[in-house]
Amino acid sequence: MRLRNLNTLITGGSRGLGRALGQALAQAGARVVLVARHKQALDETVESIRANGGEAHGIVADVGDKNAVYAIAGEAAALVGPIDLVIMNASTLGPTPLPLLLDTECEDLEQVLAVNLIGPFRLTKVLAGSMVLRGRGTVINISSDAAVEAYENWGAYSASKAALDHLTRIWAAELADTGVRFFSVDPGEMNTVMHADAIPEADPATLADPAEIAERIVDMVRRIDAAPTGARISGPSWQVRA
Repeated sequence: MRLRNLNTLITGGSRGLGRALGQALAQAGARVVLVARHKQALDETVESIRANGGEAHGIVADVGDKNAVYAIAGEAAALVGPIDLVIMNASTLGPTPLPLLLDTECEDLEQVLAVNLIGPFRLTKVLAGSMVLRGRGTVINISSDAAVEAYENWGAYSASKAALDHLTRIWAAELADTGVRFFSVDPGEMNTVMHADAIPEADPATLADPAEIAERIVDMVRRIDAAPTGARISGPSWQVRA
């Protein structure tokens, strides 16, 4: 995939992997629109990208809010044009320390699903129609090893990511002949605020730098036409699983 002038939307774009992806894709020539809830951190990320010669724009919104989805899509298109690539990176763990399922409040599970699963579903519904009409487009859902492994205390987050993986495969099957392609990407464990919130005792030195992972994902995006739509791509080896 050619990245120069690629209209790209990234959710969860103010910190961690989302911020790093915005920086890396803009450096490669993409037009980047970043979505995040916190204006100050988002503005800082946008200014950092622009200071390095990239094109970046920020939209303050919560992907877990159903009333925000059309506004996100509309503003993004107004800023850079029809979206060619969307990376659904925004995620929440729910309450920390992470509780056992027996101690998980139903409302907390609903909130995790709203951000990690239903938000990406709604935003994909809004964006995919235009992609189908144009005969091209790529949707990347950021997943986790928690989607395929049963870790204690990770129930809400794990369930949301497992469902997101399967949703990716269903989107791919239903739109297989349209030119719109879907992938889920497991970036591996990274040195982020979210990881520290989940596992505060983890040694940051053992975790990957989000900037390094972002560069790998950007390289993957360049070569993504070689992967089958619906694939789950795992890091750090970037093994493709249909």
